[in-house]
Amino acid sequence: MATRAELLVIGGGLMGAATAWAASRRGLSVVLLEQFGPGHALGSSHGSSRIVRRGYEDALYTELTGRSFELWRELELDSGTSLLRMLGSVDFGTRPYAASVAARLAAAGVKHEILGADEAERRWPGMRFQGPVVHHAQGGTIDAASAVAAFTDGSVRRGAVVRHGTAVTSLERTEGGALAHLADGDTVLARHVVVAAGGWTAELLAGHVELPPLTVTQQDTFHFPRWDPASPAWPSVLHEQGAGIYHLAGGRDGGPADDRKIGEHYSGRKTTAANRDGVITPESRARVVDYVERWLPGLRATPRTETSCLFTFTPSEDFLLDRAGPFVVCSPCSGHGAKFAPLIGELTTGLVTGDGAVPERFRLAAHVPRMPGAR
Repeated sequence: MATRAELLVIGGGLMGAATAWAASRRGLSVVLLEQFGPGHALGSSHGSSRIVRRGYEDALYTELTGRSFELWRELELDSGTSLLRMLGSVDFGTRPYAASVAARLAAAGVKHEILGADEAERRWPGMRFQGPVVHHAQGGTIDAASAVAAFTDGSVRRGAVVRHGTAVTSLERTEGGALAHLADGDTVLARHVVVAAGGWTAELLAGHVELPPLTVTQQDTFHFPRWDPASPAWPSVLHEQGAGIYHLAGGRDGGPADDRKIGEHYSGRKTTAANRDGVITPESRARVVDYVERWLPGLRATPRTETSCLFTFTPSEDFLLDRAGPFVVCSPCSGHGAKFAPLIGELTTGLVTGDGAVPERFRLAAHVPRMPGAR
């Protein structure tokens, strides 16, 4: 006989685990399925350090970051785990970019300051800048892997069933819900199915929900040692240059010396979730080394470690959150979704229960204009 639940969540990364946490807090019966083992590094949610910040050029995302921070604190209290590392956040690059970020922060009432390059270099020795430089204190890093565990554990405490190593092979609509067929021969019958499967989302929803093109890329990241490991950690940094450089404190992945994590937002290689090779290219490594030599003299210019992960881009880079019949697509992707995870869980649960509001830009109709809108 099929396992039954009000809500089936497919994908146990940040977004799926956050959805299970939010739904179980509302008293829904939840089954969460993850095709790989706990703490795996095959998707988009592993690692100890992702950027959190208020700074965006977009007013909507600036607003949503504030709501997300409130929920991150709720998760820390619920789990008894420290997840946020508040080191501040810095944006710089072109003058229009910095001005736009500062304007959005000001409109949202977020305290910030605008520094010249020389002043920023005095404040954070070992980094070079081009002015203006926008700094705000409400930023830093989130421990992604620990957050997944905190969401999952909190869901289980509230009665959710979590199964790792359990892949979904197909979905079918049923009267009053949907049926998930599993690789081990089992089935799950649920009134609602949230697909939060990152790079596997399009494959699972094919034939059920018309999606925009979702581009999956393999992203390379590197950890560079600091010349002075005893020096204070730098803030998280977004530098509007080239492929979009970001760097941040490495956390556990940076080892005992807190090596600096560095990546390029737009340099990923197209792949599929199932066929990612995990190979770091010499070209990617050379570009980031060149960046370190030019802009980060406080780091040794040879990476100590390197790794990769998956991004899943929508054409607009806006999130994709909507419902079509029993299916809810949850793809808050495009490389900047991690900081919003607990809020995404709330918004997705609202789509399930019908009592939540999702920004219109995240709806299917905004991504696939010919659709009349699926609710």
